[in-house]
Amino acid sequence: MPNQPLGSLKFEFGNSPNSPFSTQFDSDSFTTLSDTQDQYSPSENLSKFSISYSSSQICSGGSSFSNCHGSIDDALQELETALMGSDADEDEVTTQSPSFSGNKRTQLVGARPTRPHGAQSHLITAQKRQKGSERGEPSLFPPNNLKQLLIACGQALSENRKNDFEKLIQEARGAVSISGEPIQRLGAYMVEGLVARKEASGSNIYRTLKCREPESKDLLSYMHLLYEICPYLKFGYMAANGAIAEACRSEDRIHIIDFQIAQGTQWVTLLQALAARPGGPPHVRITGIDDPVSKYARGGSLEAVGKRLAGLSEKFKIPVEFHAIPVFAPEVTRKMLQVKPGEAIAVNFPLQLHHTPDESVDVNNPRDGLLRMVKSLSPKVTTLVEQESNTNTTPFFTRFLETLDFYSAMFESIDVTMPRDRKERINVEMHCLARDIVNIIACEGKERVERHELFGKWKSRFMMAGFRQYPLSSYVNSVISSLLRCYSEHYTLRQKDGAMLLGWKDRNLISASAWN
Repeated sequence: MPNQPLGSLKFEFGNSPNSPFSTQFDSDSFTTLSDTQDQYSPSENLSKFSISYSSSQICSGGSSFSNCHGSIDDALQELETALMGSDADEDEVTTQSPSFSGNKRTQLVGARPTRPHGAQSHLITAQKRQKGSERGEPSLFPPNNLKQLLIACGQALSENRKNDFEKLIQEARGAVSISGEPIQRLGAYMVEGLVARKEASGSNIYRTLKCREPESKDLLSYMHLLYEICPYLKFGYMAANGAIAEACRSEDRIHIIDFQIAQGTQWVTLLQALAARPGGPPHVRITGIDDPVSKYARGGSLEAVGKRLAGLSEKFKIPVEFHAIPVFAPEVTRKMLQVKPGEAIAVNFPLQLHHTPDESVDVNNPRDGLLRMVKSLSPKVTTLVEQESNTNTTPFFTRFLETLDFYSAMFESIDVTMPRDRKERINVEMHCLARDIVNIIACEGKERVERHELFGKWKSRFMMAGFRQYPLSSYVNSVISSLLRCYSEHYTLRQKDGAMLLGWKDRNLISASAWN
């Protein structure tokens, strides 16, 4: 996609008092950015950042989340310790429940009747509206319905109806607000994505948002806050850690290869559980892969992660070795990983693999190539956590509808634990979510790096690479089901095709699975 000077967007952004980016940059102050591809790293890999942030800062007083928050880390630690027990204790492990949830084992949230997939249902509505317009019938567009207005904007742009788009987008600008209802807040960012797509400047805005990120410590706090108020990512990692703990329960030498190490926070409770394993702790080697871009969000190089892990090694009295690989995931080779004989290998893909291009972007298909390389290591287990969304190869308008449906659920769930007028909430959504939304809507080709796939597609890719599914522990599922109730009754946990799906109401948002 050609890059244009941000100055070309001056009219669009400057005349919008509700624009979420109007105070973030002045188009006159930027020149055209380089066409050199700026690979994106999920530096906002939320669940791996750990900053002290009290529950009282996250929730208003009296919420069940605040009351439960202190139990979550304890439950995770108990979960992983239980999974490290001997095989002889297996029956006891699968019938126990976390101490905070009582003696009765919690059942999985039952599957609810589901509506047609979000993008599909929106597309049907849009097609009906278009057919009515062609027949000269009154518009089916409901007044004061922002969601339908956004859909009309996306459809007009996809059909290159420029005059209609300008009128609709102007109306939408007057209806969105970064401090309003969830659809108003999401709409603010989707409107900017649509305008950026029209002006062919999506990559410029995307890069500018990266260049104008807040101070590293502030960005970390926003990431951690989103991690705390939304359980999807946290519990996706719980599922991954549970699978690793179970697969490696009897191994003396464990090599964890983490394709998005961030600060290494994911491994704190697992190392603690391994240290308490009957018969003594194993030797653990952690290979941390993280592209150079993530250094900013982490607040330091991978050397800082190594120091942190060394501190945990001393604290928990478990031998831990750290090996840093500061490169992009597709560049990783088997030689870099320095696999040693006798190691039980566990590979972790935490919300990372969708950033690796596939055959639709690169004829060499780095995404499947990376999976084949990992399979050649003969890992004991490989864990995958991904957004349950279909935005990889779908056409623009379908992708727009899917993004609207996915992030509508995400923004609604944020409302449960974070008041709308809180500055922290605005910062979380602007710095942790908006950039991805703009990228999905406004960019194409190599510039579009947010390329999510549904679990069914991931399953096909893993199986073609030679993997078989590794069953997730029913005990892990029961623990996560219990913890979800600390947030809201609207969070759901379902099992489908061997994967665990975490969602909001009837929309699945995160999938977790394991393979070997």
